[in-house]
Amino acid sequence: MKEPTPRPTGGKLGPGRQPPGSAGAALRSWYEPRKDAYPWRTSPPDPYAVLVSEVMLQQTQAARVAPAFAAFLQRFPTLQALAAAPRSEVLRSWAGLGYNRRAVALSEAARIIVRKDDGRIPTDPRTLATLPGVGPYTAAAVASLGFGAPVPAIDINMGRVVARARLGREPQDVPRTELRIAAEGWLDRTDSGGWNQALMDLGREVCRPRPRCPACPIEGFCRFRREGRPAAPPARRQGPFQGSFRQLRGGVVRALLENGSVTLRRLSTEAGQPLDRVADACRALAAEGLIQAGPMARTGHPMGRVRLADQGRDGRRFPHRS
Repeated sequence: MKEPTPRPTGGKLGPGRQPPGSAGAALRSWYEPRKDAYPWRTSPPDPYAVLVSEVMLQQTQAARVAPAFAAFLQRFPTLQALAAAPRSEVLRSWAGLGYNRRAVALSEAARIIVRKDDGRIPTDPRTLATLPGVGPYTAAAVASLGFGAPVPAIDINMGRVVARARLGREPQDVPRTELRIAAEGWLDRTDSGGWNQALMDLGREVCRPRPRCPACPIEGFCRFRREGRPAAPPARRQGPFQGSFRQLRGGVVRALLENGSVTLRRLSTEAGQPLDRVADACRALAAEGLIQAGPMARTGHPMGRVRLADQGRDGRRFPHRS
């Protein structure tokens, strides 16, 4: 007889196939007071809210995402509302989160879902992974957290917990396939969404690059801890933001949000950056669909103009004059 599909419970770990006294029971108890920590954890789950939150959480800490997420959903309460919005409006609502290409990808993903799937977010991780800005992790997270699909969502935090607790190694020393098999074997299929979120929280708060083992609810079940393995030194941090190309790109987008159409010369003056570097940043942003550059701007002419890339409801770009 075919086993029934588990029903999602909005991040609340289901009743246990994990026996009392097990790592799973300890993890459930630890996660219980944390299950409502973020506004995207609702019961029943909202797949659209999960999709938005997971894209926002790419490269941004949860504490920064929470207020931006609430404001974004107030402005775009449904997938259809997001799909219909001009890209400039989506970018304005994204302001402060950084990595603006994520906003463009989310906007395009919403349009694709409305166009191809009648506005229904796919439930299959393989289909989700074909959407702009949705890689294997985000696809698994949306399928699991949004629809209760029995798949592990292995982000960097969860991967650290699984590698250490189940395999006794650091995640960088474990082949991806072996890590996935270990995560699948440990998955609580009665509520995969809650299980995945509990492991993510544990990795974020406790099982960090320098682990806080005495505070870990599954310390007694952790193979890494039992074998006395030393934690690997933390990876090198990303280079400084100040003066970086990423900072320049963000400055260009902010200037266009505030002023509409701007010349390369003005961008160069306001940023205090050479004209050719500003032109390179604009070409990169245009290639990613964030901005539109007129013919003169594409050649790096100082009087060439750029503006945000807007699209109408039918997907056609709005006219632009350089």
